[in-house]
This record gives sequence, structure tokens and C-alpha cells, in this order.
Amino acid sequence: MPADVAAADAAGAERSHGDRPAPAGRGTASALTRVVGSDAATFGARHWGREPLLVRGADPQGFRDLLDLDGVDELLSRRGLRTPFIRLARNGAVVDSSSFTGGGGVGAEIADQVRDDRVAALFAEGTTVVLQALHRTWPAVIGFATELGAELGHPVQANAYITPPSSRGFSAHYDVHDVFVLQLAGRKHWTVHAPVHADPLRDQPWSDHGPAVAARARDDSPAIDTVLEPGDAMYLPRGWLHAATALGEVSAHLTVGIHVVTRFALVEALTALVATDPRLRASLPLGVDVADPDQLGPHLDAVRAALVDALDRVPAQDVARRVRGRVWSGARPEPVGPVAVASFAEGLAAGDTVRLRGGLRFRLTVEGDRVALALPDRTIRLPATTAPALRALLDPHPSTVGGLPGLDEADQLVLVRRLLREGVVVPAARG
Repeated sequence: MPADVAAADAAGAERSHGDRPAPAGRGTASALTRVVGSDAATFGARHWGREPLLVRGADPQGFRDLLDLDGVDELLSRRGLRTPFIRLARNGAVVDSSSFTGGGGVGAEIADQVRDDRVAALFAEGTTVVLQALHRTWPAVIGFATELGAELGHPVQANAYITPPSSRGFSAHYDVHDVFVLQLAGRKHWTVHAPVHADPLRDQPWSDHGPAVAARARDDSPAIDTVLEPGDAMYLPRGWLHAATALGEVSAHLTVGIHVVTRFALVEALTALVATDPRLRASLPLGVDVADPDQLGPHLDAVRAALVDALDRVPAQDVARRVRGRVWSGARPEPVGPVAVASFAEGLAAGDTVRLRGGLRFRLTVEGDRVALALPDRTIRLPATTAPALRALLDPHPSTVGGLPGLDEADQLVLVRRLLREGVVVPAARG
């Protein structure tokens, strides 16, 4: 019996990232309910991957805890941003970065640091500022994106768009990932049209359908034609056309992109896994004309038959293992403080509490007399005697050293120190 299957049959012997670890400090509402309303189940059944959703007043505070205009200025002037963490757009086109970046000055041997004075001048002339990858650079957005990604099960990114009064940053287009639009400041007029190419994949950008996109954008019966105000939220599945224009004042919104895992990801995994079949790796005959359907036909029939047979033999756990590698590597877990964690581990004592690192993707399985904790970039193997304590530590709730099951206090200290240093758990509070 495969190890994964055996582990699943053992009572409580397997846990995975799907159990949704929650970052510390989250409020009463989850990240998902903050942007779709209280009925997340209806969102999943009706809107997810199917149709847009507009939520008025999703956050009465205008999502100011995530980012406000003062935070935008801080990022642009005091955080030493470099490309590609920022880009500018004017009249629907991206501005060359050389017009707003320069050297970092003494002690900084770089040539592409943001020049806040140049950004200010371009912004005053009607240029939109795009702050990219805020899920890596701005603490509040990092926490929000980490939690949302854990809830959705799909990698998440976040960009902010700051548009001057009465300006449009980008022309009508579609994204190849789903998005949540969270209005942060000012007002912005949005038009949303149905797809011209439904469910686009990552390598199927809107520019491949430029004329159709332009024609659909001129349609006078959009699916959504509205003005978003601070606190409003909108969900757009990939492929839905959209364009936005600021109204009379500076407007800012956060676009949270969801890099959805598609069925085609399973196709890609299956294709890679059946490459082990020698029938599918055999050479075509010498002198074959691959442009001639009559010559190619018999070989194509043979490949089809072998492919169907090979696909039937691929275990689901092999596909899961391959797909999870892509998904897990696409989303980083909650940040950790290296110095603080090292100090905490050094002084760890009974009564101290730890918790699972927020957003960490993992899978715990039993392999004979060992347990394997698979992480995005490595697998930790430990004695099977640690399994009960590991299950407790991988639970979203904090755990107390000295109260873990199955191990004496000395072994608990050894295990928790190991997991702290591996970035699996983080300090919760000191007892």
C-alpha cells in the first residue's frame, strides 16, 4: 500500500495545508468574508470562477487597515522600492522605468531605485502608479494575502493602483487570474464586460484577442457599470473585461490577484507523469513526413491508445504531489523574524506557547517507523513517536510546551526547537 494511502487509513495520522492555519491577529471576520460578505458558501457556489460580484460597503472603514494614501507615499518615498515593485502607466500604456528610477546614492550600488520626485511629476501629469507585489512589501497586505490564500487554496498576490483625478490607467483588458478589487480612497468608475475568451490560461493574454476585446469594450450594455467608493469590493473571474477611470480626485484601489489552479494544471501534471511510459517516448520512423496526415495518422492512433492506457495507470497521489509543488511554491507563508525566533528557540522552556506559521502549506504522512512532514521546499522526517505531538503542533490553535501528547518534556523541547528553526511554528506567547 502506498505510504500516503496507509497514512490516510491511520486514525489522525495525516494532516495537510487544507486545514487553514490562521495568522495571528486576525479579526472576527476571515479575509474572504471581508470581501464577499458573510455568505462565503454562496460566493463559492455562484460566483467563484463564473460571474462577477459587487459588494457595497464590504468594509465601512474603507480597508484603511490594509493601505491608505499616506502608506502609498511612504512606499514611494521611504521604502527604497526598485523595479519591478513599481510601474507607471499613461494613456493605457506602461511608462519606461528609466523615466522614474535612478541610482540609490552612496552605499547603494543599484541603478533602478524609485525617484519620488520623478514619480510626483509624472503623477501630476496624469500617470497612474502601480505598486506591485504588496503581499511581499507591506505588512498589513502581507497578512491579509497570507490568510486569503490559505482560505482559497490558491496563490494570491496584491497590487495597488493609484490614479490621478479623472484619469484612466489602463485600457479595457482582461486578466489571466481572478481578482478582488478593494476600493481604498476616492471614487472610480468601472465598466465590466463579459469575456471574449472564457477562462484564459496564463499564456493566453488579452492581447491575443485585441480586436475582439476592443469591440466588446464598446458594447453599450456592460455586465457592470458602476462607481466604487471606499469600502466597496468587487470580484472578477479571469477573462472578464474591465476598465476604470478616477472621478475628480485621487483614487486608489487594491487588486488582489488569485492565481487559480485550473484543470489544465492536472493535464500538465498527467502529461509529465506519463512520460515515463516508453511507448510515448519512442522515435517516429526514419524519413516520416510529419506534415502529411496520411503518414502521421497511424502513429497518432498508436500514441492515442498508449496515452489512454498510460493515463489510466497514473495514481492520484502522484498528480497531487506534482500539482502541490507548483501551488505551494507560488505562495509564501507568514513572515518570521529570524532574530526573534532564534532567541525564542534558544530560551525555550516548559510553559512557552507556539503556533503553526500562518499560511504554511504542508502534508504529514506516516512512513513506517517515521513521519514525513512535506513542506514547499523540503521534507522533514522524524521518528513516528513524534506523530501525536506533531499533529497537535500543526493544529491552528496554539500549543504549550510541556503539554504536547506522546513525548516527555525534554523531547518536546527538542521537537519544538527543530520546528521553530525550520519555520514550521512561530512563537505565540511566553508562559
